[in-house]
Amino acid sequence: MSDPVFEGGCLCGAVRYRATGEPSLVCFCHCRLCQRASGAPVVPWASFSTERVEWTAGRPTSYAASTWAIRGFCARCGTPLTFQFNDRPESIDLTLASLDRPQALKPTLHIHTSSRVEWLTLSDDLPAYPGPPPKS
Repeated sequence: MSDPVFEGGCLCGAVRYRATGEPSLVCFCHCRLCQRASGAPVVPWASFSTERVEWTAGRPTSYAASTWAIRGFCARCGTPLTFQFNDRPESIDLTLASLDRPQALKPTLHIHTSSRVEWLTLSDDLPAYPGPPPKS
């Protein structure tokens, strides 16, 4: 049986990627950094091993969003694509909505809900954590 393959990219097509294998985490993030970087109240992410992500067209432009993390986006159209902790170079998060088939991966929990905007109601039954996800 072969590993699943997830392909995606930015709005204009200048940056494309392929991720192979199952993600280690698929979640909704409600932190203020994600809200500001996306202009949305919540961002769904999938975490992959960096060695399992290949850039098939272009590369994202990096932005040091804080002293502890880097975000990647398309320099041409601005699509948010990646998030990576400085101290975890072996893992990279990809925005679910940038996948060609975002329905292929379903978030299993909410994180950083202490920053959830009050007008957003969570009506799913997924576990919700006020900070980062629990260590597995």
